[in-house]
Amino acid sequence: MNCIVVDDEPLANDLIKSYILKTDSLKLLDCFTNPFDALNFLLNNKVDLIMLDINMPELNGIQLLKSLPYQPFVIFTTAYSDYGAESYEYNAVDYLLKPFKYDRFMRAIHKLPRASDLNRSTITNEEHTTSQKILFVKSGIQIHKIQIDQITYIEAKGNYIYIHLIHKNIMALASMNDILKQLPESDFLRIHKSYIVAIKYVEVIEKHQLFINDTAIPIGVTYREFFQQRIIQLGFGN
Repeated sequence: MNCIVVDDEPLANDLIKSYILKTDSLKLLDCFTNPFDALNFLLNNKVDLIMLDINMPELNGIQLLKSLPYQPFVIFTTAYSDYGAESYEYNAVDYLLKPFKYDRFMRAIHKLPRASDLNRSTITNEEHTTSQKILFVKSGIQIHKIQIDQITYIEAKGNYIYIHLIHKNIMALASMNDILKQLPESDFLRIHKSYIVAIKYVEVIEKHQLFINDTAIPIGVTYREFFQQRIIQLGFGN
């Protein structure tokens, strides 16, 4: 069963990870301390089980679940007992109060076969791939839901990134590496330390720059060889 861990406490995250790694029936896909990174991963990957903390800043576990278009199995892990009743509204398999030991963790895992009989909303891998081309980013106190195919390019300025969409721009506090992990490799290229471009919106390519919507974007020296290889593969060089 493919699973992820979402817990903003690094020590708790590491402990649950260690439990999963010694459980043969589970395959750990990733661990997240940032719930926004976890949400974007869930929107673009098929996950069977989430080990999910509830009380996290900015986006708690319940809010994360409400943002999903499909319902994976969930085992809540939290230090607070007052969320118990609400958690079972989401067909939680179990509710683990921290700190918990491996034997208690395994009692929760053993409930999964019975939980499979629940009436859940499921989707196929193909439907999941085609429907979840969205990205959530935080800008100030707002959370923006972005259609990935509306992104023309992304620009880094200091600690912030500017996501340029067809009709507007959004500023977010994030790194280029973090945002690049959330984008499909087949559709986006990093061509400069400060720029990621959507391939389908590239209109003109020159030696050291390209153009998107009449905006000149530099191609960094360290990215040029890889960029040249990719554009040849895509047919720009023919």
